[in-house]
Amino acid sequence: MTRGRRVLALAAATALTVTACSESATDQSDAAERAANDPQSVTGTVTFWDTSDATSESPAYKELVKRFEEKYPKITVDYVNVPFDGADDKFKTAAASGDGAPDVMRSDVGWTPTFAALGYLQPLDGTPALEGSDDYLPVPMASNVYEDKTYGVPQVTDTLALLYNKEHFDKAGIDEPPSTWEELRKAAETLEEKIPGTTGIFINADSYYLLPFVYGEGADYVDTEGERITIDSPEVKAAIETVRELTADGVGTTDTSANKYTNMVDGFKNGSISMIINGPWSVSDTLTGKAFSDPDNLGVAPVPAGPKGQGGPVGGHNYTIYAGSDNLAASYLFVQFMNSPESQAYVAAQNNTLPTRESVYEVPEVADNEVIEAFAEPIEQAVPRPPAPGAGTLYDLFTPFYEQILGGQTSLEDGLAQAQRKAKDAVPGYES
Repeated sequence: MTRGRRVLALAAATALTVTACSESATDQSDAAERAANDPQSVTGTVTFWDTSDATSESPAYKELVKRFEEKYPKITVDYVNVPFDGADDKFKTAAASGDGAPDVMRSDVGWTPTFAALGYLQPLDGTPALEGSDDYLPVPMASNVYEDKTYGVPQVTDTLALLYNKEHFDKAGIDEPPSTWEELRKAAETLEEKIPGTTGIFINADSYYLLPFVYGEGADYVDTEGERITIDSPEVKAAIETVRELTADGVGTTDTSANKYTNMVDGFKNGSISMIINGPWSVSDTLTGKAFSDPDNLGVAPVPAGPKGQGGPVGGHNYTIYAGSDNLAASYLFVQFMNSPESQAYVAAQNNTLPTRESVYEVPEVADNEVIEAFAEPIEQAVPRPPAPGAGTLYDLFTPFYEQILGGQTSLEDGLAQAQRKAKDAVPGYES
């Protein structure tokens, strides 16, 4: 069976289950029409899974929920902050069983095509949720389209960049942020030499954060043309060898513990780490650290280039609606409101995140935001994620093996071979 037929067969079988569940509960055939023509008459409760950071990002979404309920008093929103790690599996389990899935979810761009292929998402074409779709930036919008239907709207976009401590650079006599991995290694060595007790660069031992190094080798974890999973490729091996060089004694460090991300961010915030690779979602939290009491001390630059390429992955989130929702009309209105230009501008101003609507970049509080401006060049160089359903699951699958490699529990060759075997059937139709 070809890849396309396998995916469609799976989607069709799943869609029958989801549709049967939905139709048995209530007739939703006129949901889009009711939402568009008489929105104030729409009633119901929308369960919303927000996968943003509960401390630094979620307050902005909670405020928008409050505003939505004020505008639509007959609709109640059940707001649930769901930890990002594991949220995809939690949704798939609930959707497959027909019990407990949210009406609306803030879905990672890599999850959206996978959920759509499984039949778990409601197509949004012709609904108020897609209002002003011509205003969306093309690359973020593309992650919502599967088999010529639109299954979400792009809520925020992002990429990875090099974040650095400008004061440390001044003390070490470094004039410009490094533009290649070799320059990064030399800068990190200089920082550790000139500022005793400082770690030059911290690299997160997560396979998503490995992607800029893989892109630098001209590769990815999948070959979409050859329809093959390529975790064990020579390019991925070379990328990990570069990370090993950058995390060696006297250069930088990494961490393979469960708290590796928190340790990276906290070290950067308190000034014990000079450089990290991270995205715009982390900036609001970073600026609360003592090292950045003066926000101008935070430097942002594109990730350095490898021998065959440069750029971080295009990340971000979409608003998606569960195909089995009993509250489609209310969900359409909720997504329409949460992703309006006004709402996007509010989130961008509060969280320093990048909007997906082109018009929002002209709003003063966004146009004048120095953090958003600083990420303009990194986002221009960002590499789109592969659209293959299931490709987004490879990051969680590969990370434990990557941790073992960097932690010395397994060899580079054995770790990649094990990850490649584990990835078998993760991307339907792709060879492993």
